[in-house]
Amino acid sequence: MWRCDDMNVHNQSWIGRSLSIASSTDPTLTGRQGIVVNETRNTIALLEGDKHLVLNKASIAFTVDNSDVVIQGALVGQRPEDRIHRTYRKA
Repeated sequence: MWRCDDMNVHNQSWIGRSLSIASSTDPTLTGRQGIVVNETRNTIALLEGDKHLVLNKASIAFTVDNSDVVIQGALVGQRPEDRIHRTYRKA
């Protein structure tokens, strides 16, 4: 069921928030989690413990702050400052 707060997750800044990878084309990345330290158009940088991990957005699906909304990285492939002002379809 679609909820209004599903879109709020897409339109908020993710830097400083907890991110968990739900699925990935690389099976070793599935289940990893960390704090988002940087985001560009194509990548998300995580701080996982004391490791710095850079992920390609197009190859992962993830959740932010333990929400039940799974975000497909390929659908949010724009600059973070542009994503915040964008309107998304309710799939």
